[in-house]
Amino acid sequence: MRTLSGRAKRKADEPAVPTWALSDLEFVGCDAVPMTAVEYDAYEGRLEVWDAETETAWVVREGPGLAHESPAQGLAGLVERIAAVRGSPIRCYGAAGLMVRGEDGRARRVMQADQIVYLYPSRTDLLAARAVVVGEQPLPDIVLEVDHTTDVRRGKLRLYESWGFPELWVEVPDQRTPSRPRRRRSGLTIYRLVAGSYRESPASLAFPGWRASAIHKAMNEAEPSGWTHADLERLGRVLGARDGTGPDDDPLLRSLREQSRAEGRDQGQAEGRDQGRAEAVRAVLESRGVACSENLLAGIPDGLPGRVVVAAALACDSEQDFHARLRRVPSGGSATSE
Repeated sequence: MRTLSGRAKRKADEPAVPTWALSDLEFVGCDAVPMTAVEYDAYEGRLEVWDAETETAWVVREGPGLAHESPAQGLAGLVERIAAVRGSPIRCYGAAGLMVRGEDGRARRVMQADQIVYLYPSRTDLLAARAVVVGEQPLPDIVLEVDHTTDVRRGKLRLYESWGFPELWVEVPDQRTPSRPRRRRSGLTIYRLVAGSYRESPASLAFPGWRASAIHKAMNEAEPSGWTHADLERLGRVLGARDGTGPDDDPLLRSLREQSRAEGRDQGQAEGRDQGRAEAVRAVLESRGVACSENLLAGIPDGLPGRVVVAAALACDSEQDFHARLRRVPSGGSATSE
């Protein structure tokens, strides 16, 4: 049966934040540890859930290792690439606390996610906060939970739903740990909040069209594949089109594009100069009846002035002699001498 919890300074007509009674929930793979409010305030480790009424924390029995941390960090990297193409920041805050306050304004219940994502981080300031307070601060657009020995479906999922988190991703990585139950198959499940209840969805709403299977694949790749790069670019452009932004609004991409354009212009100008010089030399040689090949200027030392090249063309009696004269030219010298 669900119970209701309030928060400090709630308006009279504002609904309370619902939550589940702990007797209805099961935190698989966790140990229940006594923890007072004072101890919780001083606690700096990782936990799944803390409850003030029972003064209990549920701590994952198997501590976080690389196999557990990798998907959350991988998601942060993927999101950063989407943000660059969109042209505005998307922020991942890592293993963040998510809190419901009691009537006295103190923490009543706290969960800790593996990763939270804000599509518009400028709309909230969480850097100085210890936790996201439900009903007081904007909720993240995405919450990621990574399950190895845990199973959020039997506990935390119900809390996320009752607290109103719009989109929850539950990832079971490809990399197995020895203690992970064999029945836990790898994959990503997306839960979207619809009319107050979670429904499984094949694709994200926050990142339009990003399918659960593609997200799972991307988070488990050692290096992003071509398919993943295409997905990230598409997502960035879709979000940018909605917001009126694009790659040129990202400072790094804008700088790289400007540098690329400048290098392209320089290369084009250099190629134009080379083409013009080749045509001039070819015309001189042909006017003198000297046969020349398609690769007339190949192998000519760099940095020779145009007048030196033309002088060699006027003095030579064959293309081979033309190249020989240019190879013998000292810096600043003449190509006409034998």
